[in-house]
This record gives sequence, C-alpha cells and structure tokens, in this order.
Amino acid sequence: MTDELGAFLKARRAALSPDEVGLPDLGRRKVKGLRREEVAQLAAISVDYYTRLEQGRVQASATVLATLVRALRLTDDEQTYLYAVAGKTDARPRRRRPVQKVRPAIRRLLDQLGETPAVALGQRMDIVAWNRTAAALFTDFAQLPVAHRNYIRLIFADPAVRAMHVDWQHDARDAVAALRMEAVATPDDPALAQLVGELSVTDADFRVWWAEQRVNSAAYGTKHYRHAVVGDLTLDCDVWASPDGSGQRLMVLTAEPGSPSYDGLRILASWQASQVQ
Repeated sequence: MTDELGAFLKARRAALSPDEVGLPDLGRRKVKGLRREEVAQLAAISVDYYTRLEQGRVQASATVLATLVRALRLTDDEQTYLYAVAGKTDARPRRRRPVQKVRPAIRRLLDQLGETPAVALGQRMDIVAWNRTAAALFTDFAQLPVAHRNYIRLIFADPAVRAMHVDWQHDARDAVAALRMEAVATPDDPALAQLVGELSVTDADFRVWWAEQRVNSAAYGTKHYRHAVVGDLTLDCDVWASPDGSGQRLMVLTAEPGSPSYDGLRILASWQASQVQ
C-alpha cells in the first residue's frame, strides 16, 4: 500500500506550517505546508529517502515510521492509519468479520435504552439495527432498502438527514475520516470501494474530503440537530466498540438530564410511540 502511504504523507505534510513544528519560514512557498526537505530534517532522514517514500518507491521501516509520527505531529488515529498503510500493523492474522447480523446483546441494549436514540453500526458504517427513538430522530430505517441503510450514505445523500445536521460540514467530514479509518482494515472490500466510488461521483465535498487522507475514529463528540418535530437538540454522541471482535459498534446519543434537549428526546420518544399505535 505504498501509494496510500505516499498520499497520506503528502496530505499530512501539506496540513502543517513551519511555525507549528518549530521551523523558521524562509520565504514564499509554491505549495501549502511543509517542504519535503523540512520533513526529512525533522525526521532525521535523507531528503532522497523521504522523497522515495512519498513516491512509493521504498518501504518504510518501523523506525522511520516512528520518526515520521513525531515529525508530522500525528494524532493517535493518524498514527494507527500510518502503520496500517505501511504494512506494519499487528502481524497476527486478522479475524474475518462475520456476516452483518446484530449481536443479541446489542439488540437488547437498543431496545432497553428506550428514550435514548441508538443504532448499531457494522462494516462500512452500515446501520444494522436501531431502536424506535433513533428512527424518530433520523428516519424510518425500515422503509429504506437494505443497501441504503448506511450512516455515510444518509449524511450525504438523504436530503432530510443532511438538513437536520446544524453543523453538517463538520459532522460529514468527521464521518468521512471515520470511514477512511475503517477502510484501512478492509482495503479489498468491494462494497466499500463501491460506496466510496458512488459518493465521490455524486458529491464534490465527499470527493475532496476523501482525498484529504484525514483519519479520525470519531468515538465521541457533540451533535447539533434541528428536528422537524421537537426543534433544536444538542446531544452527546458516543460510539462503543463490541468486545467480540465483530467490528460492530453501538452509537448512542444522550442529553444532559433536565436540559431542553433531554426533554426533547422524551417528547420525541413519546411521539414515536403514538405513531406506531
């Protein structure tokens, strides 16, 4: 995956300025970010070697990768991604992910959360299960074709879901970074390639953000929604990984007790219950 490594290095180099890494800015730059010479200096490697890394003509050793992590100020997620695309991940064989069938324990959690919106995410951020309040918040997943029950696809391609995100650009960009983080674990997944290809063709923002090589596990954060029934909601979003190695995750959206958003979720849950009676 040397091409992926080179693209990632270029993207991270372009995202840094000399002052961020303690280097003097010696004049006008033809391109944004650090020069190759500056990255090589920070990593204590030759310019020629670093150039060949970016061009995919040489494989990086674990020692060089460690110096690049420091030189490029990589986050934990970016470091994980760097080692993966360089082929320096855990040497033990990967467990194949099972067919995307929601685990019984996750199904019980979804049902028992009640007034708390929650969805189970599988491979490629597919939505494999949900509770009633999540359906009331986002959309009636049961009415969608199975192939369209995908968190990324909904954010970019479903007008109603897209419009409810107050800070859509921030949330969508984080979602793309999370999908790229997952993509490195399953680089030969044809369904993932099809999803990325379709969204790259139909959405210019997705195409640009995918090319940025930004990675982020998006394990937690705050979401701001504007819902047609209950109005504005500010919710904490936490994503919990299943401990069984299946790759399934539980995304839960909660509100501070006593807050307007907390009351909004209760109203939403009650409204949803009345709709199904």
